[in-house]
Amino acid sequence: MISRRGVLIGGVSSLAFGATGFEVEEQSLGALREALERGAVTSRQLVASYLARIAKLDHGGPALKSVIELNPEADQLARVLDEERAAKRVRGPLHGIPVLVKDNLDTADQLKTTAGSLALLDAPAPKRDSFVVQRLREAGAVLLGKTNLSEWANLRGRMSTSGWSARGGLTRNPYVTTRNASGSSSGSAVAVASSLCGAAIGTETDGSIVSPASMCGVVGFKPTLGLVSRAGIIPLAHSQDTAGPMTRSVLDAALVLDAIAGVDPRDAATAKAPKSSGRFVEALAGATLQGARLGVVRRLVDANWNVAPVAQEALKALQRAGATLVDVELSSRAYDDAELEVLVFELKADLDAYLSARGGPMKSVADVVAFNRAHAAQELPFFGQQFFEDAAARGPLSSPAYRAALAKCAQARTELHALLEKHQLSAVVAPTGAPAWLTDFANGDAFTFSFSTPAAVAGCPHVTVPMGFVGELPVSLSFVGAAWEDARVLALGHAFEQVTKARKPPRYFAR
Repeated sequence: MISRRGVLIGGVSSLAFGATGFEVEEQSLGALREALERGAVTSRQLVASYLARIAKLDHGGPALKSVIELNPEADQLARVLDEERAAKRVRGPLHGIPVLVKDNLDTADQLKTTAGSLALLDAPAPKRDSFVVQRLREAGAVLLGKTNLSEWANLRGRMSTSGWSARGGLTRNPYVTTRNASGSSSGSAVAVASSLCGAAIGTETDGSIVSPASMCGVVGFKPTLGLVSRAGIIPLAHSQDTAGPMTRSVLDAALVLDAIAGVDPRDAATAKAPKSSGRFVEALAGATLQGARLGVVRRLVDANWNVAPVAQEALKALQRAGATLVDVELSSRAYDDAELEVLVFELKADLDAYLSARGGPMKSVADVVAFNRAHAAQELPFFGQQFFEDAAARGPLSSPAYRAALAKCAQARTELHALLEKHQLSAVVAPTGAPAWLTDFANGDAFTFSFSTPAAVAGCPHVTVPMGFVGELPVSLSFVGAAWEDARVLALGHAFEQVTKARKPPRYFAR
């Protein structure tokens, strides 16, 4: 267990107020919007304040390295939004609020889109915003920059170290900086935890939103597959890829989700979303645990000695708030082999298609493999690229091996829905994972357990919410529900958050 004693990195406590004198640390999106509306701050001042925090915490001080690139147009974007507000033309609920997006979302501006890889650093910039970025701009957000990530969203090599990319270096956990931030949306989680932005966007194939959110003490939401368009996002696997919000509260996650969800002709999966699946902020009004039936994966509650007592207290809080708990079994390992087979096959098909359409010297996974070998000192100093090599050797998606693995994975949604129906459950709950491990480049990540796979393979909604601490390290509780029950899952997470209020800002210990 990590002691709450440690070395507090100097200078951090003086950052409560930004460059303008307006306090941005721990401010909710609602508070930022209210301050903008009453003229207490301008969007340009918010940009300046967040940039000051990034300079102090990300580039200096604890050197979190969560922001891989800043947008040189941010101040000008904010200026335009301030002028629009003065003219009473407000685009949406995020008008004037600075946000960060993961460096695998295309942006039609001066920012690069590289997935953390040097192979894409000099490639032509995309000519079109990703759908998510387009929706953020339409809602009035200021794109402040891009966040670091586990390179290629952490499906490059075995024995990898989460949060590291050749372009961005290692993202550090803000609670204890020698601990790992997890991945692949490491930078987004760290930036939100450290109040370097109003909110951030992450992406997940399996665990890449919820795991770093849990280990960095923030809310992460992985939507139902198809609720948020993947168009313009560097892909891993279309069967499981999705983008989602990473925020300091469930209400903020719902606000961002309202902005980015929607049907997009460029992503056929979004056509499956029911018309009733939106209006997520409204769904939180009156959210309660009273009468909710929640399936508890007891095996994961007791999976880690340090997490178990925190999880037990969280379960008691659910019961005190009126929830009925039912012990259930939901395996996180039943689909491991089939899932990996699907991901490697789809990595080749999907990434080859993206790179070919984007243009530039990298046109396939095989091209990236060759680039990494030619630049091994920069790209392969700590771990290899076995998954990319395996993908490059795979056949088409008509291959019997792929079709069999895909059929196996398709059972995941059926089994999850059957479990929910059998016990008449509102959701299934479990600890999201263990506390952050020590970063170790020699041995790679030290996962002990995770609850990300059932929802990831099934394509179902999953929200992770801070539930407490193991020493200085945050741990979280997950709520997983049926497909398209995103609003219900968020409402349960919101109700839990209100009765526990477990989140605390990081103190940047170095051990």
